[in-house]
Amino acid sequence: MPRYRNLLVRASINLKWKRNRNFDLGIGSKMKQRRVPRTAERASSVEESETGIVTVDTGKDSQPWSDILPIFAFATLVKLLLIPSYRSTDFEVHRNWLAITHSLPREKWYYEDRSEWTLDYPPFFAWFEWTLSQAAQLFYPAMLDLDNLEDQSWQTVLFQRATVILSEFVFLCGAERITRHARTRQQRVLLVGLIALSPGIVFVDHIHFQYNGFLYGIQLLSIAAMMEKRHILGGILFAVVLNFKHIYLYQAPAYFVYILRSYCFDGGFFSLKRFAAIASSTLAVFAISFGPFVKHIPQILSRLFPFKRGLCHAYWAPNFWAVYAFGDRIFIQVAKVAKVPVSQTASLTRGLIGNTAFSILPDIQPIHTMILTVLSQLPILAKLWVDATPATFLDSLILCGFGSYLFGWHVHEKAILLVLVPLSLTVERSPKYARAFYILTYTGVYSLFPLLFKPAETITKMILLMAFAVFGYHALKTLHSAR
Repeated sequence: MPRYRNLLVRASINLKWKRNRNFDLGIGSKMKQRRVPRTAERASSVEESETGIVTVDTGKDSQPWSDILPIFAFATLVKLLLIPSYRSTDFEVHRNWLAITHSLPREKWYYEDRSEWTLDYPPFFAWFEWTLSQAAQLFYPAMLDLDNLEDQSWQTVLFQRATVILSEFVFLCGAERITRHARTRQQRVLLVGLIALSPGIVFVDHIHFQYNGFLYGIQLLSIAAMMEKRHILGGILFAVVLNFKHIYLYQAPAYFVYILRSYCFDGGFFSLKRFAAIASSTLAVFAISFGPFVKHIPQILSRLFPFKRGLCHAYWAPNFWAVYAFGDRIFIQVAKVAKVPVSQTASLTRGLIGNTAFSILPDIQPIHTMILTVLSQLPILAKLWVDATPATFLDSLILCGFGSYLFGWHVHEKAILLVLVPLSLTVERSPKYARAFYILTYTGVYSLFPLLFKPAETITKMILLMAFAVFGYHALKTLHSAR
């Protein structure tokens, strides 16, 4: 009888697995299946996903929003304290975009150039700025004057800082969704803390000034949909975030390969019906985005991909091209010692945006960076094609972002967030991933220090980084101590 009872239990678990499509972020891939005790209040169930990863579903209402709201409340308080902090030129960039989208007809948005800070983000972001401008008109109309350049009034500062903070509600939703199936409440709280308290986003959005938090929130929702095998929803959400900010184009190959392999190939055979469904839904997003600007697409593309800005950004990202430029400088000094004439003087950015020329090493064109970026992504994409699992998909997002950061054209130092955000989703998978996240987060955030170059921000950025280093160490140690 015990033998038949065990068979019935196993059969019921298999049936439940077919009904439920829980996911795991590749978390705990080496963790052994364990027995979960039943309590008088609620019974837990042990399930095995298609990736062979054991997940514990502790019930729909077992991990409510109340578990993570204190984390975001604390983060919000810190961000409120940073409102008077240093603001980069990006602050004026976004103020000018508010003025452009509010003061001009839609057809002129991507042509306006009386300020050097022209609109160079995709249409969804332009509409986002237009939406904010409707509220700005009620709060402080003067900030919407196209001729009111470099407006640093307290009303403008308060409005723009507040909109960054409020827009991060989407980030909260993304973090809640992506951690919904954590094994325990403690694990969920720690994972959300590692995602939400990252000093990288604090530096870039709440001091330097940008809107990245809500964009990464949309991407987290997209990744969660992919993990749940909701490929069409995941593809739509990725298309949405891509039409907000085109930097996510670097991670598009991972989405393409994963959707094609795991969704369009149904049972080993290509499904034209599924391919048509995912293609039409994704293209519909682009049609909604670019449709109102269909006559101006060439102008928009010239703004989105300004290759004349040069290989290196004004503040170099610490990538391969920074080493390449440094090597050119070394060769110049060697040539001087050897009394070898140098035909031209190296023209790097020197803090300015423009074409990049090298004295000794060959000049680099956009096509060269594209080839190197694709080559750096091919190994993980090949693995993803062979092993189209959620865990490998997440790895491919990380490495595609990292490859573009290392070899891309005119890479911003802030692009390291493309790597750090998805990498934070792997920390509970194994100590190896936890170490990689800890080291890369610490060094990646440290590389952002020159963005905040004023003395007043020195203590702030050091405290934020050291505090996260302490929290991250103890969080990762706690996550793996139970093994």
